Amino acid sequence: MGAKFLTPAEAAETIMANGRRVLTQPVASTIVLSLLAGFYIAFGAQLATMVTHDAAAHVGNGIARFLGGSVFSIGLMLVIICGAELFTGNTLLAKAALHGEIPWFKIAENWGIVIVGNLVGSLILAWLMVSSELWQTGRVTEHVVAIATAKCELSFGVAFIRGILCNWLVCLAVFMATAARDICGKMLACYAPIMAFVASGFEHSVANMYFIPLGMLCAPEAVTWGGLVANLVPVTLGNLVGGAGMVGLVAFVIYRRGVE
Repeated sequence: MGAKFLTPAEAAETIMANGRRVLTQPVASTIVLSLLAGFYIAFGAQLATMVTHDAAAHVGNGIARFLGGSVFSIGLMLVIICGAELFTGNTLLAKAALHGEIPWFKIAENWGIVIVGNLVGSLILAWLMVSSELWQTGRVTEHVVAIATAKCELSFGVAFIRGILCNWLVCLAVFMATAARDICGKMLACYAPIMAFVASGFEHSVANMYFIPLGMLCAPEAVTWGGLVANLVPVTLGNLVGGAGMVGLVAFVIYRRGVE
């Protein structure tokens, strides 16, 4: 019986092989898959919002953050298992570019299309959630606005560092999920690192494409487009460094072709 998971070197090679899809995948497919990733991460974000809106009063802030991270992980599970193009995960494509397997301009093209698609998908789901009127129950709206305003008030440096730490964990989750050979293994691989980054308070650009616009829709006087841009710029840059640098570059250095 073969191994039930890939070795780190095999997982790194598989990630690079999977990345070659950007050379032949139609742009239309990339757009649709990026929209789906925006939806999937937003589903995780909305569930985390619902679960945590009053949890701290009953179980304390730490456990509330743990619960939020636990349910938020469904977003990456959907991306990995159902298939979607997520910007933060796609920062790992830098490994393939470093190996010379994919031109850097194709990587940049993919990142540009995917991040716009993720944003549009997140905005659509934010609008759908507001239209559902589920936020009008209890103190959910207050919690939504508090999350959005807190993110908009972060300084550039703090948001950038939190973005690095976040996508370091997200891309490790993708690496582990690639190594897993069955659905349960992939779900567990997604769960632990994602729970960790959410509970720790790190910043994920695509999740924030949902959290902050939702706050804008609920309280436009308190959360603005300027706040969204002020958050997304440093967080996206941090996510890029965390994924491409701390995971993609490290994997390139350690697991070069032929090195076990």
